[in-house]
Amino acid sequence: MKNLIFPISLGFLCSSFAINPAVQPTNRMPEATAYSTVSMEVKLTADAATALYEEMQLAQSGLSKAAFDQAWKGYHTLLAQKKISRHQYLTICDFSQSSLKKRMYIIDMENNELVKNTYVAHGQNSGLEYATSFSNKPESLQSSLGFFLTERTYTGKHGLSLRMTGLEPGINDKAMERAIVIHGADYVNAGRAAGGGYMGRSWGCPAVPMNEVNTIIATIKNGTCLFIYHPQKNYQQGSKILND
Repeated sequence: MKNLIFPISLGFLCSSFAINPAVQPTNRMPEATAYSTVSMEVKLTADAATALYEEMQLAQSGLSKAAFDQAWKGYHTLLAQKKISRHQYLTICDFSQSSLKKRMYIIDMENNELVKNTYVAHGQNSGLEYATSFSNKPESLQSSLGFFLTERTYTGKHGLSLRMTGLEPGINDKAMERAIVIHGADYVNAGRAAGGGYMGRSWGCPAVPMNEVNTIIATIKNGTCLFIYHPQKNYQQGSKILND
């Protein structure tokens, strides 16, 4: 803090007492002050994300720090844009992990608590054990990355299901058209995970264990934020939410 305060104080003194009348005041110091303020805000946000990540011991649950940092940033960007109507829960699907791992995380942001950690499938054409390819195209049978808003439920061929709206143009905004929803699936379960190989795959939906789907949907339906992560450079560079 001393390094930030000292030059600002010195600039204030020089302009106030006009040590050299020939030197006209400039607006350089306000620019420096604004830059310092923005830098501090960024640092404080990053520190808050790190503190929460460590407090909830998310590393021990397998969630990568990069996935959480991006989810945190996007969640707060969407809050500021008033696109999230239910802010309590943040769901992260960490597709950098094997499908045999519990890579869905539902975080209670009000109580700083991980309330659910379970399995989640990726699309058939996204990969076998690991998801490596993603698409926004109908009938691609691939998962889409990025930020989604959960919508209302319905009962379909998979039973209780949860619609989602993709919030990123060109990246996942065809989710509703593609019927990308959260639903239960018999091919996603602990037995499949223990058997090795790879978990069953969906047509692009983040399918979850059948015995957990009702609880998951009841928790995050109607306006919560869901983020599907992968360290893909094209997404990270193209996401307006992450780069806002």
